[in-house]
Amino acid sequence: MKIVFNFSLFLFVLLLGVDKSFSLTDYQIKNICRKEIRESTCIKNLKDKRYLLKKGNFIEIPVIPYKR
Repeated sequence: MKIVFNFSLFLFVLLLGVDKSFSLTDYQIKNICRKEIRESTCIKNLKDKRYLLKKGNFIEIPVIPYKR
C-alpha cells in the first residue's frame, strides 16, 4: 500500500511540475525601467527577452541584489 501511495504521489508531483514560464507584465517592466537612465532602451530589451522566453528560447537573466 505504501508503494502505491508513493508512486501516485510521484506521478502527481511529476504532472504538477509542468514547464511554465511566468514572464513580466508591461506594468512590471515599466516599474523596473523607471529607475534606468535610458528608459526606452530598457523597456525594449525586457520586452525582447519576454518574447524570446515565451517562444521557448533560453535567456540570460541578470541578478539584481536586494537593498534593504
